[in-house]
Amino acid sequence: QVQLVESGGGSVQAGGSLRLSCTASGLAFDNVAMGWFRQAPGKERESFSCVSESGATTYYADSVKGRFTISRDNAKNTLSLQTTSLKPEDTAMYYCAAAGGGGISASVARRCAIVDFDYWGQGTQVTVSS
Repeated sequence: QVQLVESGGGSVQAGGSLRLSCTASGLAFDNVAMGWFRQAPGKERESFSCVSESGATTYYADSVKGRFTISRDNAKNTLSLQTTSLKPEDTAMYYCAAAGGGGISASVARRCAIVDFDYWGQGTQVTVSS
């Protein structure tokens, strides 16, 4: 049974930082691409950062590029997201997800499409106040 558990969310002021973590179990973590996604109230879930199985390939949406850093520790089955310079528009529920295993990991990471990710955590809330 695959489990993904996010942690590290919270409430911060604009300009602040948070480090999110996602611990995975029940899957071959070092064989799949991983990603961070978010969903704001009243909006669709969006992808914003993904990483290949080795960590060599990453993707960032323009909205977070230069402010967020995705990383993974395959020895610890952990995915991380360092966020900096947070803005009120970053307020959302943040989810980590694991790809289904099909396709080339680097390609999956570059595309960072929700449809490629089969396993999802419950989410951690990030709230940024102005």
